[in-house]
Amino acid sequence: MTERTIKLPDVGEGVAEAELVEWHVKIGDLVREDAVLAAVMTDKATVEIPAPADGEIVWLGAEIGDTVAVGSPLVRMKVVGEGGESAFAPDDRVQDEPADTPTPDPSLQGGGERPAGSLSASPAKAPRPEMPPAKKGAEGAEPASPAPLRGGDRGGGTGESNEKASARPHSVAAPRAEGQKPVASPAVRLRAKEAGIDLRQVTGTGPAGRITHEDIEAFFAHGPELARGGGLSPNNEIENVKVTGLRRRIAEKMALAKARIPHITYVEEVDVTALEDLRAAMNKEKHAEQARLTVLPFLMRAMVKAVSEQPGINAVFDDEAGIVHRHGGVHIGIATQTPGGLMVPVVRHAEARGLWDCAAEVARLSEAARAGTASREELSGSTITITSLGAIGGVVTTPVINHPEVAIVGVNKIMVRPVWDGASFIPRKMMNLSSSFDHRVVDGWDAAVFVQRLKTLLETPALIFIGEA
Repeated sequence: MTERTIKLPDVGEGVAEAELVEWHVKIGDLVREDAVLAAVMTDKATVEIPAPADGEIVWLGAEIGDTVAVGSPLVRMKVVGEGGESAFAPDDRVQDEPADTPTPDPSLQGGGERPAGSLSASPAKAPRPEMPPAKKGAEGAEPASPAPLRGGDRGGGTGESNEKASARPHSVAAPRAEGQKPVASPAVRLRAKEAGIDLRQVTGTGPAGRITHEDIEAFFAHGPELARGGGLSPNNEIENVKVTGLRRRIAEKMALAKARIPHITYVEEVDVTALEDLRAAMNKEKHAEQARLTVLPFLMRAMVKAVSEQPGINAVFDDEAGIVHRHGGVHIGIATQTPGGLMVPVVRHAEARGLWDCAAEVARLSEAARAGTASREELSGSTITITSLGAIGGVVTTPVINHPEVAIVGVNKIMVRPVWDGASFIPRKMMNLSSSFDHRVVDGWDAAVFVQRLKTLLETPALIFIGEA
């Protein structure tokens, strides 16, 4: 058995460091070759670090959120199985077990915590959820769960028979300290949640005050009114969530934008009744392979026309050098919500794309961003950005500029409102545009002219197509 050090590899051209965003293993874990050890992130691209061989994890070189330099030691593991010898016992059947089944550990003797020796998940499986450390009782085992297992979770016991568990007297545990989180297995928590029971009101009789299935049964028997009513009690729990990975990059960029850019926000309502009628007609006639049209492609084409008349809006501001870079190409960032947080894929050269092409590219990039497959090039280089909250977009927003750009256009939801036409109120489909500008280089007048031009184009959508080939 030899020890091997796994260093952070070169995860991208020109990348000198990366942020550790996830551990898939812990010290003591046995891993198979190619199992994912960790995930690191750089420039919004996440890279998984695999195990080079079968072995046991003996050292981890960083914590979640740490920045690790390329070439720095990341993991040390004892490599077993070199020379044809398997790293695992012949009777290991981990690959045949479900991912949520804990592996019994025969080495539990004397008291203390369970050694971390279970096999890590394969690269396609998420790491097993952490269980609270269990201490030995007087008989050397925890009580088993007499109730059926639910939701794929196992009970909090270690194999003791139901008869033995039910025979154990319910001793009164020491009262739980103020704000202390109840200790219970996932199965017990699920059962309590389904029954509407607040576990903070249940006395745990297991080791270290652990709440067992018997305690839930006792609570049913002696406190049914509380179980049915749910009870009202103060919640003093505090969850500490470390800001890491994409969320930390979003926080840094938002702080930079708000700290360095004096925003001016201009809001204008737009009558999109004609636009919505045109959009519905075009979607009805579209080919099967064409992407469905939303408001965004029309807005993108309107922005292309508007910035051609005001090139100072389609620009990035290098405030350190004091230079505004006005771009001929219109590279529109599309703010996209993903499971990991906000990302901004970029539709490049919108000035060279027609309506259907814009729709297809927005759909492709948005899907890539949500799936985590967007490349670094697809997530950078925008010159102006659109942000939209879709149907929940509210009446007015104050969007934050995507630094170092100088403008962002926000789309709010479409609502039917009564509009006075000079003789009577008529129902019209109205939508607000909430747009922010860098007031250092864009005056309020220029911002208003730009938004009013967008309003004209969207209210008379035929104008969008004038001049197109």
